Amino acid sequence: MKISMHYILKKKAKVIFQILIIASFTFFQTPAQSFIPYVYEPKEEDLKKTSLSVGRTAAQLIHFGQIKEASRLAKLAVKLNPEDERLWSILAETQIRNNLLDDARNSIQKAKSLSPSNGSLFFAEASIVLQQKNPNKAVKIIQEGLKLDPENAGAYFQLGNIRIMQNKSRLALKSFKKATQIKPDFWEALNNQGLILFEIDKIQEAVKTWRKVLTIKENAEPMLALAVALNKIDTKNQESIKLAKSALAKNPNYVSSKHQAEQLWGNKLQEATQDLFKRAELLSDIKRAFANSD
Repeated sequence: MKISMHYILKKKAKVIFQILIIASFTFFQTPAQSFIPYVYEPKEEDLKKTSLSVGRTAAQLIHFGQIKEASRLAKLAVKLNPEDERLWSILAETQIRNNLLDDARNSIQKAKSLSPSNGSLFFAEASIVLQQKNPNKAVKIIQEGLKLDPENAGAYFQLGNIRIMQNKSRLALKSFKKATQIKPDFWEALNNQGLILFEIDKIQEAVKTWRKVLTIKENAEPMLALAVALNKIDTKNQESIKLAKSALAKNPNYVSSKHQAEQLWGNKLQEATQDLFKRAELLSDIKRAFANSD
């Protein structure tokens, strides 16, 4: 029987197709572990370096007010490296900015557990506790922190401010004096000494204190406070007018009793300020300050 070339080719093609089918079946039946792709697993040191970079970026975003993005990065940073107290502190800051005070305190406490000898973490927790309106607890936490970091001028300033809120003027004055003893050019602490001295009727001493502050920093607050004190001593004092005009031009918010109270001005100083503002020479300045204040 004669076989045509077409028939032979057709048979070969069929055989080749069957071979391919068998080969394909064999290929896909090969054990799965033979085809696991290579996956890079970063080393712990790499994760730590990445976490610090992410944390620094988060801190920068906090500085620029981009809190939502900063919060996302801070959370990522602590996931990458949960053993670094600095990253927990950054996360706490984002939570404070979002008014998540309980979460912020938990983050700071986590940081404290990682670095229990770091006094600054105690002071950070005290700030959170104070925002939670618990000044007594805040005082205790600051005092614990000062045992670890006894030369921290900022902590004494923080403690002094809380003492003012507690109406404990003598203790506040003691804290502010300790702050300036550690850091003589700490003008904010020196200024607050003047606030207390005025309230306890040591007006001449307050005047000397605010004059000293102004040699360090020409700020509107000590400038206006000094003007008020000088006017209290002598209602015809012209230096007080000059100082008040300059202070209100620098910061018109001080025209408001509410702003004064927020800066921890006592009742006596606020009342004396209203007496100063009654002077005719300041009428136009006061109107301008109200127009320009927040």
